[in-house]
Amino acid sequence: MGTALVTGATAGLGLELAWQLATARHDLVLVARDGDRLDQVAGQVRAAAGVRVEVIAADLSRHEDVARVAERLSVTGAEDGDDRRPVGLLVNNAGFAPAQHFVGGDLEVETAAVDVMVRAVMMLSHAAAEQMVSRGRGAVLNVSSVAALTAGGSYAAAKAYVRTFTEGLAVELAGTGVTATVLCPGFTRTEFHDRAGLDTDVLPDGAWLHASEVAAHALADVRRGVVISTPSVRYKAASAVLRAMPRWAVRAVGHYR
Repeated sequence: MGTALVTGATAGLGLELAWQLATARHDLVLVARDGDRLDQVAGQVRAAAGVRVEVIAADLSRHEDVARVAERLSVTGAEDGDDRRPVGLLVNNAGFAPAQHFVGGDLEVETAAVDVMVRAVMMLSHAAAEQMVSRGRGAVLNVSSVAALTAGGSYAAAKAYVRTFTEGLAVELAGTGVTATVLCPGFTRTEFHDRAGLDTDVLPDGAWLHASEVAAHALADVRRGVVISTPSVRYKAASAVLRAMPRWAVRAVGHYR
């Protein structure tokens, strides 16, 4: 079934995507910062799904670590004398919301967020797309957010980049046998919001999506070659409203994470 590389693979949506891909008999390359947790997840997946699992412990805010992951994505297998299997699906999932206001906040945190959610997405997509186009098949799945349509600070700005970048990539890849899909979920029950220090108690139960449903929707859209994947009717409707609203009204809504 091919090999998939997933960043941010030890928690939340990345972990769910990894499990669903393994269940569908994809071999995996899992990327995350925490090497111990990465090894634990890899062992569990190997034992339960019986697929090959490579691990790359990498902090995607570090340029040298991004370069190591990009090198793995560039592998074409037997064509370049490398016994590693080429990656047929790249999932750029790693990301985080800076738990601070931009003004008065730690600029190093903001820079790290841009490195992980903008620079790494660009670099890894470039490495993967070149390898995939040379073989005439493959897919890139970049994780954005409905927040990309809001004025929700630097996190929303990074996710807006991912959305627009992926749309442009999809246009460029047309006819090559390679596709690009951007996933734009709404609030999803993962560790993400706790790590960002966000109060989730104010949201009604109906606002939440389950990671398993989001992952299944995303992978189904990748298989169909859908460019913009927005799970659930309610978030499709919310996205339509946000696109139709004048920007002054979007700004008045306030921050969305």
